[in-house]
Formats: sequence, C-alpha cells, structure tokens
Amino acid sequence: MMKRLQNPKRILFLALALMVLGAQSAWANSNAAPKPMHIMEGYLPLPWAIFWWLVAIPFWVIGFLQIRKLLREKPEQRLLLGLAGGFVFVLSALKLPSVTGSSSHPTGTGLGTILYGPFVVTILGTIALIFQALLLAHGGISTLGANAFSMAIGGPLFAYYLVWKPLRHRTPTWLAVFLTAALADLMTYVITSTELALAFPDPQSGFLGSFLTFAGVFAVTQVPLAIAEGILIVLVFQALQNTAPEELAELGIEGGAA
Repeated sequence: MMKRLQNPKRILFLALALMVLGAQSAWANSNAAPKPMHIMEGYLPLPWAIFWWLVAIPFWVIGFLQIRKLLREKPEQRLLLGLAGGFVFVLSALKLPSVTGSSSHPTGTGLGTILYGPFVVTILGTIALIFQALLLAHGGISTLGANAFSMAIGGPLFAYYLVWKPLRHRTPTWLAVFLTAALADLMTYVITSTELALAFPDPQSGFLGSFLTFAGVFAVTQVPLAIAEGILIVLVFQALQNTAPEELAELGIEGGAA
C-alpha cells in the first residue's frame, strides 16, 4: 500500500485534486453575493419538487450500489473517483446568468461518465449539488431532485448510451470524448427546460411554447459552453491517458495518447 501511495502518478492525482478544491475555494470567497444557479430553492411548485425527488431516488440507489462495488473491488480508484467528483463540483459552480430562476454553467459530468458510467455520476453530481446548495446558496434542497435529474442523471445517461458506448470503439477517442462531454452538458439544459416548462406552461401555447422559450434563452450561452466543456474534457482525458494508464486500463479504457 505504501508503494502505491508513493507512486508519482498518484501524487500527481492528489495535487490535481487539491488544485481543484483550492480553485473552488478561491472562487467561492471572491463572490460575496453569488447569483442563483441551477433551479433555485423554492422556485418549483411543491408537487413538482416532490415529483422530481421521487424520480431521482431510484437512480441514487443504483449509483450508491455501483460506487460501493467499485470501491470494494478497486479501492485504488478512490483518488481518481474523487478527482472526477471535484471536477463536477468546480465546473458546475462556474455560472453565466441566463434566465430568471436559473443560470447556464458547465456541468463537468462528462469526465465521470466516461470513466465510471452514468450511474456513478448520479452520486458525484448530487454530492456537488448538495454542497453548492448548503455552502454557496446555489440551487436548493427542495429542488435537489430536479437539479440532480437534469445534471447528474439525465445528461450523463443520454451522453453515455447515445454517444460514448456506441462510438468509443468506432471513432477516434478524442472525438468520442468531446461528443460525450458536450452532449452531457446540452442534455442537462434540455431536461432543465423540460422541467421548467412542465411547472410553468405558457398560458397560450402550453408546455411546448414554454419549453421553446426556456430552451431558446438557455441556448444562447449553453451551446458555446458545451463546446468549450467538450474541448476541456478532451484535454483532461488526454492528460489522464498519459499519467494514469494503469488506472484507466482497470476501467477498460486504453492508456496512452488519444
């Protein structure tokens, strides 16, 4: 065990994790009055808030069981798993004002989805949302189910099963990584727009009109953010391939340059 801890690659991982947490701390301290992000506390009507909690719970159970199995069978993955979680926490805390009651931001869920699959990310993303709600007043506890379903559940599920799983062996790795990360980001906001449209349908055009309004406003900032996040995660993934091929090989991912 001591040999593994003294491995320079593991020290690099620890340094990266500390840098992630340090960057988040500096960002949080520099914002005396943070703006709302995700769907803010109390914004959804109570029946919809409860509904999304009930929808999210089964995914949390599956995610918890998968993480427990992962750490039991591959305890050496703890550091990389923590890095993936910290990555979600930092990126999803970077925000651009977009529409009343919410905002646009990267999600960071693409990296964890590629490494561990979508169900593990349900836990990583939800933990990030809980800390942001409690410590940074971003999002909320009543809206945690809705925020988790859009960012930590729906986005990763669509990205994994529509892009990563079918394309990872059929396209260059960098392209599959980019598309997975970008789609995880975009689908988060498609789902968020759906959640808001269901709760607040347009008086004249109903759900569809409300959905198009929310999605249209989000798209102005979210499409460029998704592209930028895709590029960033490609770079991070390539760094992991070069510094941690053994850990990636344990996950069934080839090491080396993409």
